[in-house]
Amino acid sequence: MNKRNLELLGLEDGATAEQINAAYETLRARYAEERFLDGEAGNEAARMLTKIGVARDELLAELSELEKGGEGDGSAFNRVEDAIKANDLTEAQRILDSFNERGAQWHYYQSVVFYRKNWTNESKKQLEIAMRLDSDNQKYKEAYEKLNDKIAYDASKTGAGGGENQGGAYRGQDMNSTAYDDQMGASFCTSCAECCALNACLNCLCSGCCR
Repeated sequence: MNKRNLELLGLEDGATAEQINAAYETLRARYAEERFLDGEAGNEAARMLTKIGVARDELLAELSELEKGGEGDGSAFNRVEDAIKANDLTEAQRILDSFNERGAQWHYYQSVVFYRKNWTNESKKQLEIAMRLDSDNQKYKEAYEKLNDKIAYDASKTGAGGGENQGGAYRGQDMNSTAYDDQMGASFCTSCAECCALNACLNCLCSGCCR
């Protein structure tokens, strides 16, 4: 759930709708009284009334999306994860597109879908958004580090490969990496040991991080 909104209401991740509404009502009563104070104190209280109202609405909407799971799935994100594990990226994308509120977790799963499509630059952008929305999430940070390692590795491999791609920059969405094919469950990369070692550390994305 959105960390900033939770902090505004004094809540922790996993808060229920009842807790969200109760926290909002408590703060609303406080700021409704303080807004009549003189000077900046009253102005700040008025601003906080607006902020906590938006925070409550966004959290409730996010919670509603999380609870829209299929039979036995638990949440829409569980369905996204199941689709990714089945390599049904079309279904995973369809479910993600159905979300109205798109918080850190949404951007993380969108990053995984892009990663599975070998759209690495787009995957990186989505991870960056996820980290901005939830700056304390260690899983996102580790995934981002490994993805940067992957991009750097592919760039060096492309530059050293000769031919038409020699010296060329990494081309996110149209790259063809056997190292990532192996990570995604396809053929094993036998070209070099370094590639294999990199794959081992990339488990934080997809099968390693879809938990």
